[in-house]
Amino acid sequence: MKRKNKAVSYQTAALMRAKQDKYFKMIALIGFLFLWEVFGRVNLHTLWIEPKFLPMPSEIILAAVTYIQAGTFWGHVGISLYRVFIGFLIGVVLAVIIGGGIASFRFVDNIISPILNLFGPIPIMAFLPMFVLWFGIGESSKIILVTYATIIYMVSYVSSGIKNTDSVLIRSASSLGAGPVQIFFKVKFQSALPHIFEGMKGALGAAFGAMVVAEMMGASTGLGYIIVFSKNWFKMSDMFMAAIVIGLLYSLIFAVLSLIESRLFRWKTSGANSAVES
Repeated sequence: MKRKNKAVSYQTAALMRAKQDKYFKMIALIGFLFLWEVFGRVNLHTLWIEPKFLPMPSEIILAAVTYIQAGTFWGHVGISLYRVFIGFLIGVVLAVIIGGGIASFRFVDNIISPILNLFGPIPIMAFLPMFVLWFGIGESSKIILVTYATIIYMVSYVSSGIKNTDSVLIRSASSLGAGPVQIFFKVKFQSALPHIFEGMKGALGAAFGAMVVAEMMGASTGLGYIIVFSKNWFKMSDMFMAAIVIGLLYSLIFAVLSLIESRLFRWKTSGANSAVES
């Protein structure tokens, strides 16, 4: 009974610390923006940095309001989200299939792994001209680039998660009469889900990066397009606005993935807490 009470109190304390961390991070962000604004206003008089090249947060907000009033803001945000979501979703599915094949079949591993090791370190930017030539300047090239970036990042997480499945679980399922397909989906795949979610969260950053790169060439809409267009016309406030919106969208989707992960794998935290208390 005492041990159970200690575990409950430990979890309560952990939740309190998590809430305190959230408040601290929010205060830190607000403080950073405040100092940025103060520095920008002082810089107007001291000219340490050319004011046109370092807009203040108030100017960035004004740029966003201008886009909203013009009726174009949500269109740019929506098309960028569409490209990221579709490419990321397709990439996750294909990464699970490819990673599962690498982990399950030696000949697949021998064929696919060298190719991934060859192309994996190459920056996404290097593939953009080729993707445009192969798939055109429409949506296909942009979505395929996001898909490619997601696959390259995720495959290793999927394959390692499946390969590292506890052999005791596999033998137990086999002794109960489970076949290879059942063992894969009921044991290996489910055991690898935490690794897959970790890969998804990491691949999300790669997907957003690929989206921005794709929209910088052969696009007339999207947040990446705003960055390039603003660069050409030295509209630094618009550039900062688009970049910050990209960061906010990434943070929002990352938070959703983290929430789903915490709900699905709550046993990881509770199990760790029990181990500490025991």
